[in-house]
Formats: sequence, C-alpha cells, structure tokens
Amino acid sequence: MQPATATILTAVRAALAEDHAADDVTTRWSVPAALHVEATMIAKQPGRVCGLSVVQSVYDEIDPTVVVRPAVADGDAVVPGQPLASISGPARSIITGERVALNFAQRMSGVATLTSAFVAAIGGHDVRLLDTRKTAPGLRALDKYAVTCGGGTNHRLDLATMVLLKENHLAAAGGVRSAVRRVRDGMAREGQELAIEVEVTTLAEARDALDCQVEWILLDNMPTEDVALTVKERDASGSTCRLEASGTITLNTIADIAATGVDALSVGALTHSPTALDISLLLRSW
Repeated sequence: MQPATATILTAVRAALAEDHAADDVTTRWSVPAALHVEATMIAKQPGRVCGLSVVQSVYDEIDPTVVVRPAVADGDAVVPGQPLASISGPARSIITGERVALNFAQRMSGVATLTSAFVAAIGGHDVRLLDTRKTAPGLRALDKYAVTCGGGTNHRLDLATMVLLKENHLAAAGGVRSAVRRVRDGMAREGQELAIEVEVTTLAEARDALDCQVEWILLDNMPTEDVALTVKERDASGSTCRLEASGTITLNTIADIAATGVDALSVGALTHSPTALDISLLLRSW
C-alpha cells in the first residue's frame, strides 16, 4: 500500500528543508526567471522503478505549476534509456527540486530492485520475502512501500504492531518461556491481544517457543539443517506457528533456505543496504 499523503509530505518537507530549497542561490542567480522547460527522468540501468508519487509531491511543494507525467508505474521493470516521467514547468522550480526528487526515486527504486532480485532468487518455493525495521530513519513507510513494489511483503511496521522477543529481551526476561509468560501477563493486564514472535538461535530455544504456542518463531542465523529440522518438528506437532528464517541471507543462499519449508524469509539488506538505481533528469528548453 502506498504511504499516506501526510507521511510522504513529512518526508518531502524535511528533505527540502535540509536542502534549503527555498534559498537555491545557484539557480536563482543563473537561470532566467521566465524560462520554462520540459525535463525527462530516465533510467540509466535496469531495475524496478518506485517513488514517482513522491517526485510529484516534491514538485507540488516547490511549485504547484510544475506538471509531472509518469511514463511507467511503481513496480514496473525498466531498462537503460527508458523514460520514467516527463516534468514540465518553470526551469528554476524543476532544477531546484531535481536532487531531492532523484534522491527519493533512486533510493526507493534501489529498494524495489534489490527486493525483486531476492524474490527471483527464491524461485518456485512457496515462501514470503519479508522486510525488517532496518530502514532509513524517517523513511520507513517509503522503504517498506518500495519493498512491496519489488514483490516483497511488509512484516513488522513498528514496536507497537506486534510483539517480537529478540535476544536482549530473552536475556533480560530469563529465557523464552519466561519472556512469553511475561508478555501474556502484560497483555492480559492491559487488555490487548497481539501476535507474539520469538527470535531463537538454537534448536532448544526453538522447541521452547513451539511449546509456548506463539504465532511466529524467528530462526536467526541457524544452520540450514537446523532450520529444516525445526520445520519438521513444527509440522509433526500439528502447530500452526509460522516459521521465519533470517540472518545474513544472500542471493546465493536464499533458495536453499527457502527449500527447508519455512513460511517466510526476512532480509534486512532490502532496506539497510540497497544500491540506488541510477536515474537522470535531463532538461530541454521550450
């Protein structure tokens, strides 16, 4: 789902303020005030495009007379030289917004492109590719939207969305069973009911989590053979708990892990280490 308009505007306004777009001295002093131009956003490498609605919001904030006409849709595969959008209006406004608009489009397209590569590497295995909270500060909604444009699935949006007991929670709470019991007591006190996921790193912890009948178990950095064994034990028990594998999953290893029968694979790199898609914006005078 595309981020809410207010969420996009918050990110766009912060980026424009950071760039001091209201005081672009170079453009103000070098570009004629009356000059109108048409510009084209062009892909310079293959990938998945994302963020065109954010480009529109950038120019809406700078100058509502600027018109952005997308030539493709978010999630589309693109090739080098392919036009992504045409932008027309006052030259000063288009040039002032160029860097911010491209920053958003390049990052979001990079996330979508990397996600699509992982989805392709999974092959025909019936497993979902999940994102994580390892997103750029202030850009989580945009990063996660880009994941969906690449064919991935959003998992946990924030700390209030579901319970995820990680290594430090387990250490502080006294282990898997104690942590789950404490969480359930807390939910009962506060009248809430949320899904519980437990991160485990050993077969013993995985078995404890299965016994606790939680909704999700995150198998973190476990050997592939242990992941497969956990799947077998889950299935033999009749548990409906979903299993998620994570931890340094690469394009070269993801298919083997998917073949174990887990329900989902989470990859932090989708949003913490994407390579920006190379996109240019070229002007021509009217």
